[in-house]
Amino acid sequence: MLHADSAWILTDGKAGDETQCLGLAAALGIEPQLRRIAPRPPWSWLMPWGPIDPREASGQPASPIAPPFPDLVIASGRRAVPYLRHVKHASGGRTFTVFLKDPRTGTSAADFIWVGEHDRLRGENVMATLTPPHRISAARIAAARAAPPAILAALPLPRAAVLVGGDSRHHTFTPADIAGFVTNLKSLRASGVSLMITASRRTPPALRTALADLAEEENVYLWDGRGDNPYVAMLALADAVVVTADSTNMAGEAAVTGRPVLVFEPSGGHPRLKALLEGLRGAGIVHAFRGRLEGSAYQPLDSTPSIAEAVARAYEAHRRRFLSSPRDAPVADA
Repeated sequence: MLHADSAWILTDGKAGDETQCLGLAAALGIEPQLRRIAPRPPWSWLMPWGPIDPREASGQPASPIAPPFPDLVIASGRRAVPYLRHVKHASGGRTFTVFLKDPRTGTSAADFIWVGEHDRLRGENVMATLTPPHRISAARIAAARAAPPAILAALPLPRAAVLVGGDSRHHTFTPADIAGFVTNLKSLRASGVSLMITASRRTPPALRTALADLAEEENVYLWDGRGDNPYVAMLALADAVVVTADSTNMAGEAAVTGRPVLVFEPSGGHPRLKALLEGLRGAGIVHAFRGRLEGSAYQPLDSTPSIAEAVARAYEAHRRRFLSSPRDAPVADA
């Protein structure tokens, strides 16, 4: 879809940020290099408004943004904002820059900015959609449905995929949350629904243990972390998707299935995630998880292709403008 000889993904290593960047890159049909920054205090304290850590400037040994500079950079996370500016300047403007989520420094932070519909940032170079970019495509869902893992295909219908996150800066699974969530899962299983469960690196030990105990029961599968995660296959085979409300990515990915999304909200919260869930509720996609199946099928929702198309158009327009007018030579900071 996009004709770029070289591309980077630039983040500070947060999994959620990288997932969105990788999803967009896949939709663009490119294979980027993954560049991770690690700014030290006091520079990290000043981000996204301040400069980069001078130790990581493009002219320094082992810099994560060392030249040659790419045709395209996709970045996310507040610490990546100064580095994106740095690459844009050091490349003489040649590199096309994309930033995912509100950079908090205005529309000049990148050539193209994606934000959720709930964010206030708007501008000629800003695109807003309800769900974020991610790596779960309709093609991947279809392929997994056509050739599912035998252990999942053997589970009786109906089946529910259970996507379990964990503690984060904004959410905490208290003992009461864990007890309530697991009780609802047991009720769902007792109603005749098979469970396909996958946990994350953030899942607290107490919740992980409770899920392992639940997996001892009939028609419950829990991925044990060995081998490839059958995450996509779980989504593909699900008649409903149970999601813990601590990740915008999981909620957005679940919406690709066209199956009801049942949400359990742990303690805490974040306005961005709450706004996303409200938007999905308004579209008839999301329902509260009460230990039973609710909702009905809907047209699968995936914003990633439209975001990729918009990026590709903006990139090609940038390349035409850049090639048709003289530019300063790229400069690498010492």
